[in-house]
Amino acid sequence: MEMLYRLNECIQYIENNLEGDIDMNELARLSFSSKFHFQRLFSLVTGYTVSDYIRKRRLTLAAQELINGDVKVIDVAYKHGYETPESFSKAFRKAHGVSPSKVKEPGTTLRAFPRISFQIQLKGEVEMDYKIVDKEAFHVIGKGKRVSTANGQNTKDIPLFWDEVNSTDLDKKMCDAAGNDEMVGICMEFDHPNEEFTYFIGAEEKSENEHTLEGKDIPAATWAVFESIGPMPHAIQAVWKRIFSEWFPSTGYEHAGGPEFELYPPGNPNDENYRCEIWIPIMKK
Repeated sequence: MEMLYRLNECIQYIENNLEGDIDMNELARLSFSSKFHFQRLFSLVTGYTVSDYIRKRRLTLAAQELINGDVKVIDVAYKHGYETPESFSKAFRKAHGVSPSKVKEPGTTLRAFPRISFQIQLKGEVEMDYKIVDKEAFHVIGKGKRVSTANGQNTKDIPLFWDEVNSTDLDKKMCDAAGNDEMVGICMEFDHPNEEFTYFIGAEEKSENEHTLEGKDIPAATWAVFESIGPMPHAIQAVWKRIFSEWFPSTGYEHAGGPEFELYPPGNPNDENYRCEIWIPIMKK
């Protein structure tokens, strides 16, 4: 429950500073966590990145100012952090479906993105089983793809990426080259300001065979390992959310900031009883 109070304080800070600068370091301080952990937590709990939420709220306020006040578009654009009227108009049209100059026309429909509020609910929730594993550095081979977290685009692009790999038998090629029948999906090389990270599909290399696949080194770490049971991708996405919204706030650990991955044993990922794992690098607070 304490984490929900902290998140509400973060929302209040954002609301108080929508017309000025919003400091990610201050948001991390208010949440009692690192910038990395706060941004991952916010994204998984709300479905929006921090910058995406701020952008949507500013554009909601901008629409209200244009409707209710005798203001110029250029002044509203600068007020809400846009360097040019063109960039503001593009973002405004994407958010509201109309250009800023059309908002006062009769019959114009606009979209309001409301302030988020985190409510405390007491409910009977299933326990979260986990194990702590120390694992040495390892090498994976496969294929990577740069994905965007803006508007939750990664939750759409990653399943499509898996479909591409599986439909072309690239998954079999990866496993054969690695000498390993367990596949991994790795989230790494995070770029929070640009709302991007690399998603890498492959297998941990157990034997040295000739191949032309990409390679990634995963550093040694202490990992928290969680099991997901159910069809992909919904089952594992639900576990991801619980890790950041429930497990981290209730333990003495925080995210160590390195790559995190999903481990997929052989089997039918669409099966109701399919079991896979999420590995998160952790450290003591």
